[in-house]
Amino acid sequence: MNTAGTIDSPLTHDPKKAPMKPSTQEPVGSALEDVTTSGAIDSRQNRTREMQLIPEALARAHMRDRLREAEQERRAARLVAARRMQRRAERASLRARRALALAVMQ
Repeated sequence: MNTAGTIDSPLTHDPKKAPMKPSTQEPVGSALEDVTTSGAIDSRQNRTREMQLIPEALARAHMRDRLREAEQERRAARLVAARRMQRRAERASLRARRALALAVMQ
């Protein structure tokens, strides 16, 4: 398994003396013509911009949820207050009817 020139046993440990052989699996220079660096830079910039906007979008969603929760709490508090005032008004009405009945009886 220790053939000369493999990863496990390189011919030399000095990168300047290492022989550079072209790969037999791909034609020479096949990747250079297809790849454009401007497209890669643009996509990287777009990705970076999108990544930077994610916290803002999360913050907006969080604030929207908090505002919705606050509005629901305000509605619930108004409903509780309205029910309390209704019970108070009903008790006052009963007291007034009793007072009127007592006044008529005498």
